[in-house]
Amino acid sequence: MAKHGAARDDARTQDTARGGGIRRVAPAARKSGELDRLIHERLRLGIVSALAVNDSLSFSDLKKLMSTTDGNLSVHARKLEEADYITCTKSFEGRMPKTQYRLTATGRRALERYLDHMEALIRATRDR
Repeated sequence: MAKHGAARDDARTQDTARGGGIRRVAPAARKSGELDRLIHERLRLGIVSALAVNDSLSFSDLKKLMSTTDGNLSVHARKLEEADYITCTKSFEGRMPKTQYRLTATGRRALERYLDHMEALIRATRDR
């Protein structure tokens, strides 16, 4: 059982390089300039990126763009919605349900911070 607890503790911490050493930092203690793990996941990054260049996209459009299943898209979209990165509007077209997603201002700022962070990592890596 101790093994599982240790794995959970590892999942709740992030390594950050400080002065040549490595220090364990709990997620709550991370600075705002660090990588946004919520967006970093491939499918969520895809959703946020697609919405950044479109006013809105339907569930069907996102599913097709991301080449994923209904369940997988629903789970990841819900996480983004809970973080206020996207909004979800449900309506009907005739008798068919329609779900539309939009990127919020919070989501746009989070994506910009994420992209800035990734660009800085790329520059730092290339400068070495």
